[in-house]
Amino acid sequence: MPVHRLLPTPEATDLLALTREIARDELAGRASADEAAETFPRDVFRLLGEAGLLGLPYPEEYGGGAQPYEVYLQVLEELSSAWMTVGVGLSVHTMSCFPLAHFGTPEQKQRWLPEMVGGGLLGAFALSEPHAGSDAAALTTRAVRQDDTYTVSGAKAWITHGGVADFYTLMARTSDDGARGISCLLVDGRTPGLTAGTPEHKMGLTGSLTTPLYFEDAPVPAERLIGNEGDGLKIALCALDSGRLGIAACAVGLAQAALDLAVDYAKQRRQFGRPIIEFQGVEFLLADMAAAVQSARATYLDGARRRDAGLPFGEQASVAKLVATDAAMKVTTDAVQVLGGAGYTRDFPAERFMREAKVLQIFEGTNQIQRMLIARHLARA
Repeated sequence: MPVHRLLPTPEATDLLALTREIARDELAGRASADEAAETFPRDVFRLLGEAGLLGLPYPEEYGGGAQPYEVYLQVLEELSSAWMTVGVGLSVHTMSCFPLAHFGTPEQKQRWLPEMVGGGLLGAFALSEPHAGSDAAALTTRAVRQDDTYTVSGAKAWITHGGVADFYTLMARTSDDGARGISCLLVDGRTPGLTAGTPEHKMGLTGSLTTPLYFEDAPVPAERLIGNEGDGLKIALCALDSGRLGIAACAVGLAQAALDLAVDYAKQRRQFGRPIIEFQGVEFLLADMAAAVQSARATYLDGARRRDAGLPFGEQASVAKLVATDAAMKVTTDAVQVLGGAGYTRDFPAERFMREAKVLQIFEGTNQIQRMLIARHLARA
């Protein structure tokens, strides 16, 4: 059953209806097969671009949808409930546009942002490195400026859309001044000296490409510096606050899909002469799953509404990411349990949902990092 949503405008209601139509007609029917084949659905992102869904939270003057985050995240949830690879991909793309949209000069935004948010291009966010994950300030990829060009050398890791992205929002070291020595560059995906490594073999989200990136004396025009030199880590952390809300919405979409599957199965599966949904052991399990999904949805909507109101939302983003992704892991695991032996087979998507849920607790800042950030907010309060 569709989620009953309280949306702020008739336009938002129409947008969610369009999203549900795309999710139903274009995504749900092919998700399992494409995930099994480990096929990246580049055509789906072109479709989302044509539908105006790749730039929802960005201004209309640059080709975006000018939608509040509260609406964008619910679109993201709907897409994720049909196909997690697509939801995560949209979240990553939106985060990749964030630095230019919020820290770029008017000239930079006018030049590059319309194509980035208008659906013609797909983005990637290049922050993590083999030895700089949670400790982002330890990154070593270096950008050396000479005249009007940066020469970039180094390696990035765990890059969603690696090798297929049209642009990379790159964090690279421009000085040895620790966290203050990192800068943000907008790198064209066709840059000479930029290559993607072999895709990672993952337990879930197998339709989503995740690769290392290698920069070998890759030239990047200095006009593609976003903000000032040394602003890179600040820009990245701001982008991650918004990105965590996106991952929370993706997690809720996945959990909702698992709950819907479990309820539908429990209504049809009969034992001892009646549907198993009538047994207390199952109905209590389903009730806990529903409570977890609705509670997680409330956390990301709270963060989104604070963001839309111009209020600080970093703590709420960490809470939402923590609560929603932990909920997704539990709800998808419980969905497998409701389906019993059938849930452990690939005849049903429950096992895929469970595999996909795990990574949500890891990327965009592990849930251990989220607990640390929440505690730091408490200490400063």
